[in-house]
Amino acid sequence: MFLFELLDLAHGFRKYFDVAPAVTPDLRRRAYEIRHRVYCEELGFEPVRPDRCERDAYDARAEHVLVRSLKHDRFVACARLVRVDPSDAASELPVERACAATIDRRRLDPAALDRRRIGEISRLAIVSEFRRRNGEKHAAIAVSEADFGAVDLPRFPYIQVALYLGTIAFAKRLGIETLFVLTEPRLAGHFAKLGVRIERIGGPVEHRGERVPSVMTVGSIESNLPRSVRPLYELICSEVWSGVERGAATVH
Repeated sequence: MFLFELLDLAHGFRKYFDVAPAVTPDLRRRAYEIRHRVYCEELGFEPVRPDRCERDAYDARAEHVLVRSLKHDRFVACARLVRVDPSDAASELPVERACAATIDRRRLDPAALDRRRIGEISRLAIVSEFRRRNGEKHAAIAVSEADFGAVDLPRFPYIQVALYLGTIAFAKRLGIETLFVLTEPRLAGHFAKLGVRIERIGGPVEHRGERVPSVMTVGSIESNLPRSVRPLYELICSEVWSGVERGAATVH
């Protein structure tokens, strides 16, 4: 039994946090502002911008999710789901460009997949007050064994997991099945605890530390979620999907 099976994950998450898809210009700006604070001001990975928003060319074809702290009534974390531009056959996901020389195309060739059904999870960021341990001060997001607690004091990395489950829920809503991610090599082992199977598909590259290209599928994630995690995923799916529908209704 995993330690987090001792917790009511959906209840615990609902008590402290919620997830929102960034479906309005204001919410997208909130995501860019979190990224600026984390990537530019706290970590120095990117230059400080006059408008205090961290953006790049991929954001024009990305969807974003936000995690809000209910206690503080503010957004404290974000992630994005980058899609391939269906009108541009040459458009690539960030991982395809960063790992062009290291992806093992005998194992999986992104170029051979249905481009409408692939995406990439990237730009995950949590503000410093919610990156709890000293070792996380120099990382935008991290997951470790300590996040799952001990038998006498079980705990769970709600924010980190919510960012991934939120983008996975968004991907499902958009009909995206295959998700790429550029991760720390150790991440696969930690997310295996959640039933999330991340398969490494190439050699490491230097990207703010050693990272490896990996892939997961929405169908496999949904099939392998432990019973204890499934209510949390269903809660986050409900929040993301209802947010997308409200945003669509607002536009129309």
